[in-house]
Amino acid sequence: MDAWKTRKTWLNMFSRLPGEAARTPEETARAELNCFLESHPEESCTLSVREDMGEDYILTDTGVTGGSAGILYGAYRWMACRALRVPLPSGKQSPACALRMLNAWDNMDGTIERGYAGRSLWFEGGRFSYDPARIRQLGRMLASVGINVLCLNNVNVREPAQGLISETLDELASFAALLRPFAVRLMVAVDFAQPVREGLDTADPLSPEVQRFWAEKAKKVWEAIPDLAGFLVKADSEHRPGPHTYGRDHADGANMLARAVAPYGGVILWRAFVYNCLQDWRDQKTDRPKAAYALYQPMDGRFCENVILQVKNGPYDFQVREPLSPLFYGMEHTRLALEVQLAQEYTGHQIDLYYMAPMWEELRAEMPAGSVAAVAAVTNLGRDDNWTGHPFAAANLFAYGRFAWDPASDAEAVAREWAALSYALDESQRETLVSLLMSSRAIYEQYTANLGLDWMIEPGHHYGPNPYGYEFSPWGTYNRADRFGVGVDRTSRGTDYVGQYPAPWRELYEDPEKCPEKLLLFFHRLSYGHLMADGRTLIQRLYDDHFEGARRAEELSQKLNTLDLPEPDRKEALERAALQVKNAREWRDVLNTFFFRFSGVPDAHGRTIY
Repeated sequence: MDAWKTRKTWLNMFSRLPGEAARTPEETARAELNCFLESHPEESCTLSVREDMGEDYILTDTGVTGGSAGILYGAYRWMACRALRVPLPSGKQSPACALRMLNAWDNMDGTIERGYAGRSLWFEGGRFSYDPARIRQLGRMLASVGINVLCLNNVNVREPAQGLISETLDELASFAALLRPFAVRLMVAVDFAQPVREGLDTADPLSPEVQRFWAEKAKKVWEAIPDLAGFLVKADSEHRPGPHTYGRDHADGANMLARAVAPYGGVILWRAFVYNCLQDWRDQKTDRPKAAYALYQPMDGRFCENVILQVKNGPYDFQVREPLSPLFYGMEHTRLALEVQLAQEYTGHQIDLYYMAPMWEELRAEMPAGSVAAVAAVTNLGRDDNWTGHPFAAANLFAYGRFAWDPASDAEAVAREWAALSYALDESQRETLVSLLMSSRAIYEQYTANLGLDWMIEPGHHYGPNPYGYEFSPWGTYNRADRFGVGVDRTSRGTDYVGQYPAPWRELYEDPEKCPEKLLLFFHRLSYGHLMADGRTLIQRLYDDHFEGARRAEELSQKLNTLDLPEPDRKEALERAALQVKNAREWRDVLNTFFFRFSGVPDAHGRTIY
């Protein structure tokens, strides 16, 4: 038997996976509940479906009432609460957003762009290739935390993925059928130049023949998959084709596609990740974080109702520390999706421990009310037996589902729930695991990217330190370190990136005395002698953080070693912790040496800097 079929996940309260007999979410809910009640004979529960409730549900001690999908979400929540012996949530439970999506960056050759948990779960050799039982288990995992859409292919659409909505549409429909009993709908990333691929001489969104092409394409696709959620599009970004090729803007491109899918209830997720990736490093006026706002804000109010602009949480690219993208403040008349990255591209490759839920708590505190219509996350899943490479990286997927459903979720409570559902640890060890998760983000930030310094990382694969790696590149990713200081001046005296924010954020970021320290060098260029709030100089703070982060990484590894985890999770977690310690030491020594050689200032505590 495959190892993934016997490993524990947070679903270990169930003894078996519902078979193919379950064809609807209600049937799945009944099968799952029956399975649970067989192993918990002291419990009783009835299910009542109310079609008017949709994804909503209500829980009582002995029953679940919910809509066609809500009955399944409610059944999973009821069973989790009963397994944990915690109180049921009171009142009607409703998701904050109707669309709660995973973006898979899987290629049809089986590779995954920024994948750190093995090869694709559903593609290999240029075609669909999967174990149906494992895909049903995937659907079960997603539904158990309320994730309802999976975009299964890379936003950078590469051959033969364009054929998903043409030559291999029947296979796409068969895959969709496996997830349907779990209330998970498919989305497909499409190539804006698809009409050219299929014989037209243009993909101009204002061309009548292009409009007919997409209308006919949508009709065929939705006939095959009536519950398809929509199309995801990356256009005019990092050499992807888009409307700019034809002198059109992004509202023209997105709206053309939106009109094609509208008759079927489809949406267009249009990624706002557009910037000049061929920047001259000598140009100190162009500032990459300003790009998305400058492009899209003037189009606010022009997008069709079924267009959702998908905006990364920060203005750069999933860096360890960024401010909230100003688009969330400046697009009041456009539907927006918050995009986060579960795949740890810049946060440790699912080698270094990095629990993301504390970041989402911070985003919640800064996000304007009502600004988010959908949420999307770049998935951290792969073909590894444990699904996520590092066994603890599963906590991020679990937490994402919780926060997507309810942004008011508590990061520590979610970590505790995941730990209790995943491992049979005693209370003391469970609290140790929770403390490791809760401290992991701060530790990683200390030894890699303290004070808002981004991109000091190895180019290409993005693991390990290289402070000059992107400094003279065309990607617009600079720290501007020299013998006088470090950081980019993004105030009104510099690039005026702060001008894209409304009050009070603009005033907060403008003043180095008020700017949050964790973002200080993101917004300001400062001398090494700049005094921090605690009286330390900037250079000493840089040294101290890197030394402290590396020390805490070693302590994390030691504490992890005390946990009575089951195998192979224990072995895998400890192996990755050892790699994290090595990585943290490398970051400490490379960056401290980098800044020492520029500043000439020794460490006040006499620690070794090379």
